[in-house]
Amino acid sequence: LATLKCQCIFVDLPGHGKSALENTPEEPSICWIAHQVISTLEALDISSFSIVGHSMGGYVALEIKRQMPACRKVVLLNSNFWTDGEQKKKDRVRVASLVLKAKNLFIQEAIPHLFNDIKKYEATILTLVKEAKKMDAGAIAFSSLAMRNRVDFSGEIIKNPADYLFIHGVLDRLVEVEEYSRKTEAFPEQLCLIDRAGHMSPWENPTAVMNCIKSLL
Repeated sequence: LATLKCQCIFVDLPGHGKSALENTPEEPSICWIAHQVISTLEALDISSFSIVGHSMGGYVALEIKRQMPACRKVVLLNSNFWTDGEQKKKDRVRVASLVLKAKNLFIQEAIPHLFNDIKKYEATILTLVKEAKKMDAGAIAFSSLAMRNRVDFSGEIIKNPADYLFIHGVLDRLVEVEEYSRKTEAFPEQLCLIDRAGHMSPWENPTAVMNCIKSLL
């Protein structure tokens, strides 16, 4: 990150890391999560910034940009800008229900399959699993339902595609690279594909990811 030569601020989303999940709305939403991050940025008096969001963090980043003129650029890292299909929405509800019943089992099963090569990244996976198990089951369920309820940002991106960069692992099973290519066919130069990487490209090919980020920022 030092190669970016800029101030970097790392934010734990509500329910993650050391950020508690408090005073939540009745209906989980990405918009509400974005408001919490915006409050942090305002408290730090950040007047101009770009934001990189991995996976769900990308959904939050899109909402922040829509609400804050101070947000210049958004990098969606193994994330996307359209809404879930009906089956995916059902899966989000199923995940929320499952994690409330068997959080640790869910984490142990889910995280390894985000990588394209489980054996190669075994040590990293063990570290991430251990960290994820510290999360409250309610926070994971809230996040899953918030992602289910998110809105489509295709219109916003079509207006100003140069404000966005999409970094995606060619082996990401959550969103197939062919689908991403179709969704960005009007602005293909904004799509940066990462070789030998699945959904966890920052761990699987960090150098390529950083080169893509530097190209935008």
